[in-house]
Amino acid sequence: MFTSVKKCDIIKPIKENVLKEEVIMKRDVEKKGSFLGLIPLLIFIALYVMITIVTGSASSLPLNVGILIACIFAFIFALKKSKKELSFDDLVTMFCKGGGDDTLILMFVIFLEAGMFYLVADNMGAVKSVTNLGLSMLPQSMILPGVFIIGCVLSFSMGTSMGTVTALMPIGVALAKSTGIELPLMCGTVVGSAMFGDNLSFISDTTIAATRTQGVQMKDKFKANFLMVLPAIVVTLILLTFKSSSANIPTENLDWDLIRLLPYVIVIGLSLVGVHVMLAMGAAILSGLVIGVAQGSFTIVESFSVLGEGIMAMEDMAVIAVMVGGLVALMEYLGGIDWLLHRLTRNVKGRSGAELAIAFLVFLVDVATTNNTIAIITVGPIAKDISEEFGVESARTASILDLFASIGNGITPWAGQILLAAGIAKISTLSIVPYSWYSFLLAIFGIIFIIIGFPKNVVKKGE
Repeated sequence: MFTSVKKCDIIKPIKENVLKEEVIMKRDVEKKGSFLGLIPLLIFIALYVMITIVTGSASSLPLNVGILIACIFAFIFALKKSKKELSFDDLVTMFCKGGGDDTLILMFVIFLEAGMFYLVADNMGAVKSVTNLGLSMLPQSMILPGVFIIGCVLSFSMGTSMGTVTALMPIGVALAKSTGIELPLMCGTVVGSAMFGDNLSFISDTTIAATRTQGVQMKDKFKANFLMVLPAIVVTLILLTFKSSSANIPTENLDWDLIRLLPYVIVIGLSLVGVHVMLAMGAAILSGLVIGVAQGSFTIVESFSVLGEGIMAMEDMAVIAVMVGGLVALMEYLGGIDWLLHRLTRNVKGRSGAELAIAFLVFLVDVATTNNTIAIITVGPIAKDISEEFGVESARTASILDLFASIGNGITPWAGQILLAAGIAKISTLSIVPYSWYSFLLAIFGIIFIIIGFPKNVVKKGE
């Protein structure tokens, strides 16, 4: 029957509609799932938020410990559900297969590479050169827009928002004190610029997580993502221009070396032309090591320690990614993923509703965990299922995941980026949030573009 239908163009649309209705019915009737499957994740979120409130620090509960606790509860619930159908060994195998997914293992390796790249770039002077180059090119009456642009370039180059805040915030504080600019405004400007690169950089862990969970190329995600953030960038620059001081920027000790920028040029250039991110970062790391040894930043023997420190800097994130993969596998077995999908999509009509559901979910998880990478890794598989069902382009889904996860970290008072900026400036985190203009604008324009369906068809057919 179906064979004959396929041969008939007139009947084909009817068949497709029938099949679509069958899929929806199957989801509604057979795949409602169980709320039980979400309880391990909810326990983690509740525990994380509660400890943060009680202690006043988001770092009081390490994420790896929180995920471990969630995994323990997932195993307990799974054992109760399986009874005699599955043994503990079977559940362990299920957990390991979830954590050993090829996407997660690749992400694991790339995270370690990202850590090595940042430490090599920092130790051979590339970070300082990028910062000083930007400061030396600043127009004298454009301090705040200039700082924002520098932060955008720096975060895009490094792929880390925390690294950007660490590198730029001391300079921002000095500029604010010398020009009379409000410290919370300067902090909000630096944090916003840091989230720009965290969202868009080819070597950002959030970009890696978003593209790998959706199975898309970084260049395709970048195309869709950049078009969505461009209006927020323009409006932010306009607002900062009006708030800028006319004081002169100090020019002493702003030395920079063009050759030290080569690792950034290599990783960005190779990523833009479609070279695999592992190869791109590998080439950038190698170039940084060669330049660092040649210029005396470190010896060949010391370079091993630099690489080791880089691995250790990201190994926790890499392990968490694997643990989350195992947790999601158990949650899926318990019916949590199906329940969430059912709840999120039962009243969804069309692509816009599906995209808003994805955006809302990843934002909530990020606010709860203050870790946009973990939010993306957790929500990514769910988002992929929703996207496939409602025909959302994978590159667009990856962009929405990264965009709204970055928004959460840019406006949450207990997020690491704001905590770090407040600590350096010695002000309250709550005073910074109202000045996180870029992040708020991202949310506004992100929702608008979801509603109107912009941009469309980023990836051309045949690519």
